Amino acid sequence: MSLFSFAAIGINHDHIQGQVKAMLGAGCTFKSFYCPDDVMEQAFSEKFPMATRVADKRSILEDKEIKLVLSSAIPGDRAQIGLEVMRHGKDFMSDKPGLISLSELEEVRRVQAETKQIFTILFSEHYDQRSTVKACELVKAGAIGEVIHTAGLGPHRIRKDQRPDWFFKRARYGGILTDIGSHQAEQFLYLTGAQDAKILSATVANRSHPDKPELQDFGDMLLATDRATGYVRVDWYTPDGLSTWGDGRMFITGTEGTIELRKYIDVAGREGKDHLFLVDRKGMQYFDCTHVEKPFGKELAFDVLNRTQTHMSQAHCFKAMEIVLKAQAMAEAQWNGGAA
Repeated sequence: MSLFSFAAIGINHDHIQGQVKAMLGAGCTFKSFYCPDDVMEQAFSEKFPMATRVADKRSILEDKEIKLVLSSAIPGDRAQIGLEVMRHGKDFMSDKPGLISLSELEEVRRVQAETKQIFTILFSEHYDQRSTVKACELVKAGAIGEVIHTAGLGPHRIRKDQRPDWFFKRARYGGILTDIGSHQAEQFLYLTGAQDAKILSATVANRSHPDKPELQDFGDMLLATDRATGYVRVDWYTPDGLSTWGDGRMFITGTEGTIELRKYIDVAGREGKDHLFLVDRKGMQYFDCTHVEKPFGKELAFDVLNRTQTHMSQAHCFKAMEIVLKAQAMAEAQWNGGAA
């Protein structure tokens, strides 16, 4: 028996597939979706034939059976979709980043507080990545003591000739720290248990794509709490010779041990992905995380039905975006390499 029905508005990024699969796996029904692009719709319908394409998003917003709306629309459109969804009495799950400006964040916070609807963001490098889920379990269990430092590396392959125009427009994608850096900011808060963080430094740049002046192909930032620091590096420089889109890594230093994640590939090492290495006082351990459960779909479904915050607190979601949006603004204020 289905827990409830959900829908999607905007399917521009492939992350929508992970969002949909998570809710289907939680026992929910994918009822309908809105997508004005026929080519995009055809490929999506082949993967999820159970959902009906609607011609007007109002069909979703006004459907009383639908309790949750997913979106991986163009980043510059996501906040507005979320606002509409919440004002129609439904919960909302966006792909990252859920919004791209501090003014959008202020409005989303206000409407969420008024409506009491859920506005959540799928930070997939945490919640949809099995090795990260396992690392968070180990950290929360005290396996490496108190976390005092994290280093998150998020290289991506550019595939410039395959990207849509909006990918290269600052006003549409939000900047590299806002976009892929948001994964890392959220993980830093979660792993350290912090409710806020200072931004000690932040940079963005366009090092080698002069034909796309609004593209930021490199970014980094240094975050700090009273008890921990975290370094983040994100870029569009994955070499063509790598067999996947990026060698994402996470290094977690605790007072009693360390954890290293090789999320998507172990270069010249073990096959597959989701590799975790733990070193503590007892020795060295390797964890193959390919069968670790990803609970976020079930947790979000529980929250939708029970009006709880087991998957992610609303404060945590908003704070992760606030930090990365401020870092983006800081970096652009001192960047002379392209349009800010």
